[in-house]
Amino acid sequence: MTSNRTGMRIILMGPPGAGKGTQAKVIANHFGIPAISTGDIFRANVAGKTELGVEAQRYMDAGEYVPDEITNAMVRDRLAQPDAEPGFLLDGYPRTLAQVEELDGMLADGHPVNAVVVLTADSEELIARLLQRAQIEGRADDTEEVIRRRQEVYTEQTAPLIEVYAGRGLVVEIDGMGEIDAVTHRIFDALESQAG
Repeated sequence: MTSNRTGMRIILMGPPGAGKGTQAKVIANHFGIPAISTGDIFRANVAGKTELGVEAQRYMDAGEYVPDEITNAMVRDRLAQPDAEPGFLLDGYPRTLAQVEELDGMLADGHPVNAVVVLTADSEELIARLLQRAQIEGRADDTEEVIRRRQEVYTEQTAPLIEVYAGRGLVVEIDGMGEIDAVTHRIFDALESQAG
């Protein structure tokens, strides 16, 4: 769908339940780039018992957040792998303004981020969707209160990041509600017009 199939560096953002994981795979396949999720990187490092993985595991076992410097180092290692050379899609990173700066440093090779795709969704619809999913999957911990808090945390943490990237003219807001294919088409159309 796009003439420039290589060199796509995309950040995907969106509130919990907006379907980021699903869209990440489709977009990455379309552009022939790896979908890199911080969750996957953490699991791979922990499973591979890498130095960073062992360190991260200590924090996770203690129920604490893994510090930025460990997360940054894992992302830097992952972006240095050959499959990320033609481009990548980042899901779950950056999450803080400090990580935005860190990512800028990692991409100081003249290949900056091309687009920041932000999936938007009505929060009440998302909460209903997540409550339904919790019921189907038997996630007793996913109470309405917990789900609402997650949405608030997302908004608090990512609003400043979206502002930074919007200032650079990179943000593409996409309505994340509706059929998966319809959302995918909206994303590709938006990326197409931005590239053009």
